[in-house]
Parts: sequence; structure tokens; C-alpha cells
Amino acid sequence: MDTQVADTLLGSLIDERYRIRGRVARGGMATVYTATDERLERTVAVKIIHPTQATEARTRAAGFLERFTDEAKTIARLTHPNVVAVYDQGTHAGLPYLVMEYVRGRTLREVLAERRRLNPDEALAIMEQMLAAIAAAHRSGLVHRDVKPENVLVAEAPTGGPASLVDSVVKVADFGLARAVEASAEEEQGNQLMATVAYVAPELVTEGRSDTRTDVYSAGIVLFEMLTGRVPYEGDRPVDVAWQHVDRDVPAPSTLVPGLPRGLDDLVARATRRDPAARPADAAALLTEVQAVRDELGSANTHTTVLRTLADPASVAQPTMVVAAVQPVERPAWARLPEAAKEPQRPHRRRSVPEGDGPLARLGALRRRVMADPRGRRGVLAAVVMLGLVVALGWWFGLGRYTVAPELVSLSKAEAEAQASRGGFVLQYAKPRHDDKVKRDDVVAQDPAAAERIVKGGTITLTLSLGPERVSVPDVVGKEFELAEEDLRNAELVVAKGNARYDDNLPEGVVLETDPKVGTEVKPGEKVTVVLSRGKAPISVPNLIGKSLTDARAALSQLGLVPVETYKDSEKPRDEVLDQSPGQGTGVERGAQVKLGVSKGPPQVVVPRVIGLPCQQAKQQLESQGFPVNVQFNPNATVRFQSPGENSQVNPGTQVTLGCL
Repeated sequence: MDTQVADTLLGSLIDERYRIRGRVARGGMATVYTATDERLERTVAVKIIHPTQATEARTRAAGFLERFTDEAKTIARLTHPNVVAVYDQGTHAGLPYLVMEYVRGRTLREVLAERRRLNPDEALAIMEQMLAAIAAAHRSGLVHRDVKPENVLVAEAPTGGPASLVDSVVKVADFGLARAVEASAEEEQGNQLMATVAYVAPELVTEGRSDTRTDVYSAGIVLFEMLTGRVPYEGDRPVDVAWQHVDRDVPAPSTLVPGLPRGLDDLVARATRRDPAARPADAAALLTEVQAVRDELGSANTHTTVLRTLADPASVAQPTMVVAAVQPVERPAWARLPEAAKEPQRPHRRRSVPEGDGPLARLGALRRRVMADPRGRRGVLAAVVMLGLVVALGWWFGLGRYTVAPELVSLSKAEAEAQASRGGFVLQYAKPRHDDKVKRDDVVAQDPAAAERIVKGGTITLTLSLGPERVSVPDVVGKEFELAEEDLRNAELVVAKGNARYDDNLPEGVVLETDPKVGTEVKPGEKVTVVLSRGKAPISVPNLIGKSLTDARAALSQLGLVPVETYKDSEKPRDEVLDQSPGQGTGVERGAQVKLGVSKGPPQVVVPRVIGLPCQQAKQQLESQGFPVNVQFNPNATVRFQSPGENSQVNPGTQVTLGCL
């Protein structure tokens, strides 16, 4: 008989905000639930780390929760239409959780389970959006580390078509979730292989290191699986599969699916080279190659259809390809490649031959007489050849050897190099410069400019951006104001004084802190506010721990301080002060609040019913449960009454009186 364990989280309220509605999926590290954000009234996804995973991570490294929180903040800053958004993070019952965008759709794994493999146009459309998401992470300094179909969500197509994967919205999830666990594991066990072995890069197996090219390799394996319906390597043990990535080259997809275009084989081969240096540098570079292959396959299929139609108009009615052709589609703005402007073709007009006795008729008669004479025909041919040579040479030196420069501004360095290579241009680089709008290592200027005339195969000079100019707020904490002011002005920052405050450690006039904080990257000329110390505050907080709440209130009232009480579970007597903040000896001003943690007292216990039992048996039962017993009248008789009565809630150690008659 099947047995299911009830999920205790279903229906619960997390952080007084997220009501758990149902379980979506359970993975190796976490479980995903749907939930209602009762504050914003929207459906979200909540991913909660498994208790065993969190316990092991905390055991291995005390900084696990801190790393998990930092990762969540980094992921939340990723704003991209193909990245699953992160809204919130926290802990529930000691377990870290993330609150994420809820995507209505299926994972790519579920799509492949249903379809087995995809047509090239579908595979490339999904791959473009995957890489756009991963490229955004790479630009932010994040490496996914676990690119696989389970982490790719295919949302419902905007057109509503049930099978229109080309139009579907693809989103990538789980950026950095494995990274926090992995970091904790490395402190205890060295480098531990966290990636799924079917998609793991060779360098992660041999050296335990990963970078942007590791994600490129995994994405190439995902493309291979979409095209063929299987992963390249299988084995009895995960370690056997992992080492095949190190020892073998990924086979061409066309060896498993005959008829796949050669360009897809080349694309998979470039993405999955065993040497990381031979792969595209990051997801953005691979995205450029995927878009180029998609365009080339679309153009090639269109051209083949036209030629086949001209040769045999009836042939287009017969199927001629094993796989579906890649259809050229209009891409969204984030994925569109720059294209050279196409000049409209002008229709050729056929000039009519004049008839009659006019000048044109006489010229026509002269032409017929000349062409009737063999010597005349040779002379005309020679004249035509000479004229053609003159026109050809003039065209070549005037226009023929020129083309237009492509648009490279705002592309990344890798994207610009790939586009220039396709056009046959040579690149050289000028001195980079700061720019507030163009991020670091993107092209900020080019010479010649886009659409300007340039010799075919000529050189284009690119200027790369250093990103917005920033200076770091210097460390002036602990310095006298005059010295701090000098350091800040030397850093080209404007100095302002904030409200001074008391401090137990630094003397009056010394810098306590700055706003923005020390080390923050800011623009030159930005204002930095310094907060100075007023020295130790005039009132010293007394030690209140262990005192009764009444005594603590009285002591604080005498000093002009305000108690703020919070009751806590404790075995200490009720109303005993457990902790305080600020601590003993801290200097504060009159009217300051002192937070007190106060005991609720030991949890109460229930007095069992012993009426009707022999007196000695009842006494033994009560004493075994920690109750002192007072026997009245005849200790060898039967219990006729008890105090406190049965089922009474009392403090542990409360005496029970038995009346035995």
C-alpha cells in the first residue's frame, strides 16, 4: 500500500506574507511551492532549501546563510525578460527561502519528455532566449554553474498556440542557488562537483573551476539534446559520465539525426570544445553565433526553395527535407542583430523600338547595315569589350571595392569581433574611455562610423568603454574631521557634516561613519556626509539580566530610560530578564530605549487524574511526572479527591495534595 507523508508547509503563512498553496516540484536541494503574496495579492513561487541541505551546509560552513542572502541579492539585481525574477528572501523555521516570479508553463525537460526532440527552428529560438538570460548574468559577474533543461522554463506562447515553441517565452531559473551550497562544501571538502554530470564541462571535472565558458559548454550540451533527443554521454555511474566529457569530443548531432544542417553541427562543436579557450568567451558571444546560424539557415532554406521551384514548379508540393526548415522570424529588440540597409530594387523597364522615318529609325537602319558586315560586327564587339573594361575599372576604383561599415556601437567586445569577422573587417582598438551610459567593455565609438563607406576588408577602429567613472569613498573612520575632510577632497568628493552622536569607543570630533559607506563606488563630485562622535553618552546602562521585570523597570525609570519588553520562551521564572540591549555599561542619552528580553516562565504541565487509584500507586505516578505529593488521612486507602484537580495547567514542580480514605 502506498503511503504519502503530509507536507506540513501546505497552507502555512511564511513571514506573515506568503501563503503556501501547493507544491510544484522537489529537487535535489530545494522544494518549489506556489504561494499567494497576501500583501500584493499576486501568485509567486517560493523555493525552500531542504532541511538536510541547510543543516549540512551550516555544519560545513557557518557563513552559509550569509552567502545564500548575498546570492539572493545579486540575483535580484538581474533585470532581464528571460531571467526568472527574485522578489524576496528570508528564513522560515531556520530554512532559507527565495520568493520568485511564478512562470505559467513547463520546464524544457518536460517539453523534451513529451516531444523527445525539437525542430531546428524551435531549438534555436529557445537557445537564443536561454543565452540572452545567461549573458545578462555574465555581464553582472554571475556564472550559472548548472545550465540544464530542468532550469529552463518555457512559458505559454503569447500567440496562444499550444505547440508554437518558436513564439514561447523562455526563462532561466536557479542563478546562484547552487553556488552558496557549493561555497560551503568547498570549505570543508575542497572542490566538490555540483553540476549535473550530463551537462558538466571538462574543466569542472578535472580542476573544479568554472567561469563563463563553463556555462557555454553546458548550453551546447542542451542544444545537442534539443536537436537529437538525448545527451551525448551515458554510463552506469555519474563519475563515468563526467569523465567522458573530459576524454571525448561531443559527436555531431547529424550523426544521430540525418538531415540536420551542417551549420548546427559546427555550432555545437564550437560550444562544446574540451579546451575552454577554444569556446566562445561567454554566453553573449555564443548568442551572436546562434543568431548568425539561424539567419544563415533561414536564408539557405529560402534560396533552396526558390531554385527548386524554378527548376520544377511541381516539386515544391513534395516533402524534400527530413527536418523542418528554419524560418526567418522577427526577433524582439533584445535579440535583434544589426543589419545593413537594403536598397530597393528598381523594376527594369523595356524600351520600345521606334518605327517610322525619324532619326531613331535611321539609326536602326545603320545598325542593321553595320551588323550585316563581318568586319563591322568585329569592330562593334571590340568597342563593346573596351567599353566594358572601362566601366568595370571605373566601377572598381570608384565604388566596387567599397562597402559600408557595420553598426558596432553598444555591442560587447566579443559581439563586435564576431560581427566584424563575418564582414571580413580587421579591428584595432583606440584608448578606452569612461562613459556613463555604456557599460564596461562595450563599444562606445567606431571609426569609420556605421553606414559610412569603407574598403572591403578594411580596418575599423573601436573605442571600448571603461564604464561610468567612479571613485571609492576612502576610509576616514577614526580620523579627526580635518584629516578626513582632506582625504575626501583629494578623492574629488564633496564633504558635508551630518548629525553627531554619542559613541562609547571614539572620542569627540572623530569620524564614526560616512554616507555612502567607506569603499562605496561613487561619481566624482558626489557628496559624502561624515558623522562625528560626541564622545561617550552621559548615562551608563545598568546590568539588568537576572532581575525581575519590576526591579528592571524601576532601575531604568530612575535613570530616565524607557524599557521596551519582549517576552520569550524560557525555563527561567516568569518575568525574569533574560537579555538586554544596549548592554551593561553602554552610554546612552536620557529617554533612550532599553530593549529587555523577559521570560514567559517554564511551559505549564497537565495534572493527570488519579482519583480512584490506590493512594501509593497514585503517589508513585505523580512523583514520576515531577509532581511533589502531599498525602492526607490514610496513605493505604484509595484516593477520593486531589488538588489541583485533573487536567489542571500548572507550573512544573507544583505540589499535588491527595485525600485518601
